[in-house]
Amino acid sequence: MENIIIYDTTLRDGMQGENIFFSTEDKLKIARKLDESGVHYIEGGWPGSNPGAQHFFEQIQEIELTRAKITAFGSTRRPGKAVESDANLKALIDSKAPVITIFGKTWNLHVESIMENTEAENLAMIKESVAFLISHDREVFYDAEHFFDGYKSDPGFAMKTLEAAVEGGTRCLVLCDTNGGSLPCEIEEITQKMVAHFQARIPDIMIGIHTHNDCAMAVANSITAVHAGARMVQGTVNGYGERCGNADLTSIIPILNLKMDQPCISEEDLGMLTNLSRFVSETANIPPMNSRPFVGKSAFAHKGGVHVSAIMKNPKAYEHMSPETIGNVRRVLVSEQSGKSNIEYKAKEMGVDLGNDTAVGFRIASSIKELEEYGYEFDAAEGSLKLIMEKLTDQFVPHFELESFRVVVEKDQERPCYSYAMIKIRVGNKIEITSAEGDGPVSALDNALRKALTYIFPQIDDMHLVDFKVRVIDGMDGTDAKVRVLIESRDENNIFATIGVSEDIIEASWQALADSFQYKLSLDNNKNKAG
Repeated sequence: MENIIIYDTTLRDGMQGENIFFSTEDKLKIARKLDESGVHYIEGGWPGSNPGAQHFFEQIQEIELTRAKITAFGSTRRPGKAVESDANLKALIDSKAPVITIFGKTWNLHVESIMENTEAENLAMIKESVAFLISHDREVFYDAEHFFDGYKSDPGFAMKTLEAAVEGGTRCLVLCDTNGGSLPCEIEEITQKMVAHFQARIPDIMIGIHTHNDCAMAVANSITAVHAGARMVQGTVNGYGERCGNADLTSIIPILNLKMDQPCISEEDLGMLTNLSRFVSETANIPPMNSRPFVGKSAFAHKGGVHVSAIMKNPKAYEHMSPETIGNVRRVLVSEQSGKSNIEYKAKEMGVDLGNDTAVGFRIASSIKELEEYGYEFDAAEGSLKLIMEKLTDQFVPHFELESFRVVVEKDQERPCYSYAMIKIRVGNKIEITSAEGDGPVSALDNALRKALTYIFPQIDDMHLVDFKVRVIDGMDGTDAKVRVLIESRDENNIFATIGVSEDIIEASWQALADSFQYKLSLDNNKNKAG
C-alpha cells in the first residue's frame, strides 16, 4: 500500500494563529525537527509576502535535510498579468524551493464578488501559473482554495478549476475546506467523486486534503478524505492556525498509522511525536494543551480509583493504545477522587516505599482527601504530593528547615513597589542567614533561599521558577479568602510543580517555594544513589 504523504504547514498556516510568531531561527529549528520526525513536505512560507519568509528560504539552503522537501507557497498570477512579469511567481522561483504550492480560486463567490474577475480569466490564471512554474523545473502542487464551498455552490465551475490545474501540468490537487464549515459526510462524498474522476484518466494523480477546524471537524474531515481516497494530508503541529486552527497532525498521524493501517511515518518516528508537539509549543511560547489527544500531558492520565485499579491489571481497560507508542507516558493522578490503587501506583512510580501494610494506602488516600478539602490540588502538584507521601510514611528527610523569614515591601514616589527578604534556615547543625532583593515578595524569598542554599547545594543553580499561579479558593471571604499558590519549576531534565494553601498569600507562596527546593534536592539525591 502506498504511504500517505504528510505535508506540514506549521511555518505558514501555523503562524497565522493568534499570538503565534516564529523568528527565522525558530522556523529553521522547527524545520530540522520536522525533518527528523519523518514528515514528507515542509511548507516554509510565502516568499513574496514578507522579508522573514525570504530570509528563511535563503538560510534553509545551508541546511541539509535528510528526508523532507521544502515547499514555497504562493498564489496564481494576478488578473491581467503575464506570468513572466508577475512578482509573486518570480519570488517563488527565486526562493529555490524544489517544490511550489500555489492556490487559486475555486468558488465563484470569490471570483466574481471578491476579486471582481471573470471565470474565464480565473481559469487561465490557474493553468498558466502552474505551467510556468513547472517549466522552471519545479514540482508543483495546486491548492484548490474554498473547494468544498465552491463545489457545493457550482460543481461545474469548481471542477473546471481543477481541470485547469491539471492542464497546466500538476499531478497533485489539494481540496481545501478553507472556511472549515464542511462536515465529514460532505467531505467523503465530494472527495470520492474527485478521486474517481481524475484517477480514471490520470492514474498517478494525487488528491490531497487541507482542512480548518471552525466546526471542530478538521481532523475528522482529513481522516474521512483519506478514507475516500486522498493520499496527501496537510496540517500543522498542534493544530495551530488562523481562527480555530488547522487540522492537527499530532492526531492525524497516529490515527493513520495505528487506527487505519494507513502508514505515513515509521514506528520510530511515531515515537517522537509527543516530543515534536512539545518542541513546537515551546518554540511558539504557547503553553501545551494538556487535554490534546495522543500527545497531551493528560491524554493518558487516570484519576478515578476504579480506573486506576483496572489499568494496574490491564491498561487496555481504560486506554485505547499504549502511550509509549507516540512517546507519551501513562500518568496516575492523586486527588479527592483517588482510592488506594492510585496511591499504590503513584508510590511505586515515585519510589516511595509503602511496605506491606495495606492500610497505609488507605491512610494516605484519606489524608490527601482531607488536604484537598482544605484547598490543595495534588493532581497539579506532583512534587508536593511526593513530599506529602514521604511525610505520611515517616520517610521524609528535610534538606533544610526554616527558622524564620521576614519580607519587606516598600513603595515611594520615585519607583514602583520593590521587595527584599531576610531568611534564616538550618541545614543539619548549621544556621544560614541571608537577605536578597526581588521584583516582588516571592521573588525576594526565592532569591534569599537560593542564596542561602547554593553554597551547600550548588546544584540549585540549574533550577528556575518558570510559572507562578495564585487562585482564590472561595471569594466569599474577600481579602481574607484562602488562596492556592502553584509554582512550576524546571532544571535541565525535569519540570515539576509544588503547591501551598493558606489565608496568607506569602505563607502559601512559601509552602510551594520550599517544596520546590526540597523536591529538587531529593531528585538529585535519588540520582546520586542510582549512580
